[in-house]
Amino acid sequence: MTARLVIVGGGRMGEALIAGLLAADWGDPSELVVVEKAESRRRELAEQFAGVDVRTEPVASDGSVIAVKPGDVEAACRAVVGAGDGRVLSIAAGVRLAELEAWLGAGVPVVRAMPNTPALVGEGASAVAPGGAASEADLEWAEGILGAVGIVVRVPENQLDAVTGLSGSGPAYVFLVAEALIEAGVASGLPRDVSTSLVTQTLLGSARLLAESGQGPEALRAGVTSPGGTTAAGLAALEVRATRAAFLEAVLAATERSRELGLS
Repeated sequence: MTARLVIVGGGRMGEALIAGLLAADWGDPSELVVVEKAESRRRELAEQFAGVDVRTEPVASDGSVIAVKPGDVEAACRAVVGAGDGRVLSIAAGVRLAELEAWLGAGVPVVRAMPNTPALVGEGASAVAPGGAASEADLEWAEGILGAVGIVVRVPENQLDAVTGLSGSGPAYVFLVAEALIEAGVASGLPRDVSTSLVTQTLLGSARLLAESGQGPEALRAGVTSPGGTTAAGLAALEVRATRAAFLEAVLAATERSRELGLS
């Protein structure tokens, strides 16, 4: 058989891609193959996605997604090439195009991507970088897959470390802000469940406002900040603590660590 798409790795990101593709009417479930080694996980995926072929080894396909841990990528690449797959999208963190191309062999189109965990709820932010043999059609194919679970941008591979430091690690920064705001609400006298609900909706609503209003963050912040008001007092406290510099240093540190891991 020749499948339309093989996803190697049935973990959280692989599951998110399956769910996103099926929800987006990408195709019939029977056109999708998921390769997963763990028997218990195979059963879970088969129950969750009726009609999807869940198996232990790849089959020939129009293309494959490598969604395994970095240490398993070489074996996955060799397996999909051996099965006769036409092109590959890798979402494995820190595995460079040069390595992927060496394992896949000359002439196999490969696209490397860095997604993030909000893809699990269809709101991911991914960046893709083409390998030497990847064409415009291959990039569009990769964008079509990742676009089922969020937005996709194109960057050269040398910018993927910065993508990792910003949007790849970014959800953790946002969750840390959420934790701090929830604790601040409790410290100010709110019940924890009330503080949690208010913070969650504030972050969600603010993100939608930024995405949909057509205004930049500076203008939106200014719109909330009255001279001498409560927000101005809160922002002044954050500036004293060098909050902007802390976020800058966090992204730079994560970017540098991504570079280090890619060279190891």
